Amino acid sequence: MHPASRPTAGSPACYPEPVAFAVLDVDYEAGTDAATAACVVADRDADATPFATLVARIDHVAPYVPGRFAERELPCLLAVLAKLRDPVDTLVIDGYVQLDAAGTPGLGAHLYDHFAGRYAVIGVAKTPYGDGGFAIPVYRGGSRQPLWVTAAGVPPEQAAARVQAMHGAHRIPTLLTWVDRLAAGDPPPWPIGRGGPC
Repeated sequence: MHPASRPTAGSPACYPEPVAFAVLDVDYEAGTDAATAACVVADRDADATPFATLVARIDHVAPYVPGRFAERELPCLLAVLAKLRDPVDTLVIDGYVQLDAAGTPGLGAHLYDHFAGRYAVIGVAKTPYGDGGFAIPVYRGGSRQPLWVTAAGVPPEQAAARVQAMHGAHRIPTLLTWVDRLAAGDPPPWPIGRGGPC
């Protein structure tokens, strides 16, 4: 559906469950302290293409400090989310929501708390953190390397099932690849007949 034809928040039309969700990523420009945050928005987990895309350039980001990643990335995610106009109920990030079994907050937990639980947050990490036992491994596309899923505002098992159901024949879901390329300035081409980016 083209973005212009979607009902806006507060309109009488009802959305099917679940409401649209947003996938987020940040690309840090080598040799500078700038970054680009990207967001793609889709209706269903199994969608191969988003119905809207957003980008935000951040001219100055905090330097990387081990153990304090959220201080660097959270402002970037908030910058692109400030442009979001479509109603969503879930944010998907590249990273962790919790960092251990004790619930030490990761990037996703800080994002969840910033919005006071308004959005469920699903973390999809490509590499294990610590022993990885606190995250749910999700195997996709015949890969022997799982994705590590954590969540806030939604049961972790449900979050893992959603990641498993996402479109794509490979380990990394299509929309996660899409937002990664969008942040890097190399978005995939829009399919013929599909609404373009906003």
